[in-house]
Amino acid sequence: MIEWETVIGLEVHVQLTTASKIFSGSSTAFGAEPNSQASLIDLGLPGTLPSVNRAAIEQAISFGLAIGADINQRSVFERKHYFYPDSPKGYQTTQNDEPIVKGGAIEIELENGERKTIRIHHAHLEEDAGKSSHEGFQGNSGIDLNRAGTPLIEVVSEPDMRSAEEAVAFARALYSIVTTLGVCDGKMAQGSLRFDVNVSVRPKGQEEFGTRTETKNLNSFRFMEACIKQEVARQIDVLEDGGNVVQETRLYNGDTHTARSLRVKEDADDYRYFPCPDIPPVVVSSEDIEALKAALPELPEARKARFVSEYELSNYDATQLTTERHTADYFEAVAKHCGDAKLAANWVLGDVAGMLNQQELSITDSPISAEQLGELITRIKDGTISGRIAKQVFDAVCESGKSPDAIIEEQGLKQVSDSGALEKIVDQVLADNPEQVEAFRAAEEHRQKRMFGFFVGQTMRLSQGKANPQQVNQILQEKLKG
Repeated sequence: MIEWETVIGLEVHVQLTTASKIFSGSSTAFGAEPNSQASLIDLGLPGTLPSVNRAAIEQAISFGLAIGADINQRSVFERKHYFYPDSPKGYQTTQNDEPIVKGGAIEIELENGERKTIRIHHAHLEEDAGKSSHEGFQGNSGIDLNRAGTPLIEVVSEPDMRSAEEAVAFARALYSIVTTLGVCDGKMAQGSLRFDVNVSVRPKGQEEFGTRTETKNLNSFRFMEACIKQEVARQIDVLEDGGNVVQETRLYNGDTHTARSLRVKEDADDYRYFPCPDIPPVVVSSEDIEALKAALPELPEARKARFVSEYELSNYDATQLTTERHTADYFEAVAKHCGDAKLAANWVLGDVAGMLNQQELSITDSPISAEQLGELITRIKDGTISGRIAKQVFDAVCESGKSPDAIIEEQGLKQVSDSGALEKIVDQVLADNPEQVEAFRAAEEHRQKRMFGFFVGQTMRLSQGKANPQQVNQILQEKLKG
C-alpha cells in the first residue's frame, strides 16, 4: 500500500477596512440596498479614471511588516482578463508581477504543542468582484455590484501545510494578525475573509508535487477542515483506482458537505495580464514604511507570551484570549478592574463567550461591559456575593444594563456572612434532618465526605443561595462532629 502525503497551499482574500473602495469613493459598508454603492468607476465605464486608495496601500504594508515580509517600494497594478457577469469591466484590477508584499512567514501552533513556520510567497492588492444571486429570480440570476471594487489583499502561502489541521491553524493565525492590525474585521459570514484551498497528494518521500485542485471561497474554519479532508480522500481514491487527478476549480457546499467540479483550472496565460494603463506604479517612501512599522500594535504571538508571563495564564487560555484583538482588550480591562487575571479569564472564556455565542454577538457588542464584569468579579472576591449568586447577577446585568452593585442591592443578593445568622440556618437544617445526621455520625470517614454535600446543599437552599459557602462548611463540620 502506498503511503500518501498531503500538500496544501492557501490563497486568502482579506477584505480591508477602508471606508471607500480601492479605486473610487464609493462606500464599502455592508448590507446596503443592491447596486446602491456601485459608481461609474466601479463599473469601468468609458471615460472614467480610477485612483488608488492610500489607506488600502497602508493597510497592505502594515500586514507585510507584521509577517516580516519585504515591502516593494514600487508596485504595479495589472488587468486580469476574464468574463463573468459580476465583473462588468471584463477584467479585474490586481497585482501580479510586482506585488506590494513579498515573502514573510506566519508561525502556527498545533494542538499537540508542535510549532511550524508557514512561508508566505506574496500578498497583493486587488479589487473584489460583485455578487451573483441565483435564488428568487425564476431561472435568471441577480447581480449586486455593491462589492465590486472593494479593496482586498490576497495572501498566497507556499505549499508548506501537510494536513487539514495545519491549514486551519494557519488560517486562524492569519485571522488573528489581520484583526489585531485592524486591517480586516474578520466577519467571515459577510465575506470579509475567504479561503481558496489548493490540495494535492503524492507518495510519501516523493519530491515532485502531485496535480492540485483549488476549492474556492470557503468562509469558515470548520468548512475548510471538512473540505480538505474530503478532497484528500477523493484524490487518493482516484489515484489508487488507476486514474489521474484533473487540475480544476471546485466548489464546496457546507450545508450538504459535498463538493463538485466548477471548471478546468486556468493558468496565468489564460488571463492575459498586462499593466493597467490608467494607474501609474505605486511608489512608497522609506519614511512612510518606517512610520507604519512604528505604529504596529502588539501582535498576537507577543501578546500571548505576555499574558502567560505577566498574568500567569495557561498557554491554552492565553491562546484563546489573543485570537481576536477585541477579546484580548476586553480581558485586560476586566483583569485591571478586578485585579484577578485568572478569574477574569475564566469569566471571559466561560460565561461571556457562552452568552455571546448564544446571542450571536461579537465581544464589541457585549451587553456586559468589561468594567461591569470586573465589578462583578470584585464582589465575588470580597465576599459580597457567592459564585452561584454571581451567575444570577451576570444574567441580570446583561438583561438590564444596570451595574452589578445596583442589581445586588435591588434584589437583596448580598451573601450572608454573619456567623450567628449562619449558625441558626445550619441548626435548622440539622433539626429538619435527624436521620441524615445520625447516619452521618455513624458512617466511616470516607463515606462522610460523600454525605457532607447533602447538608451543604440544604443549607444553601434554606439561605436562598446567599450563605457564605466557606463559613457554611466550617460551621457544619463543627456541628456534625459535635
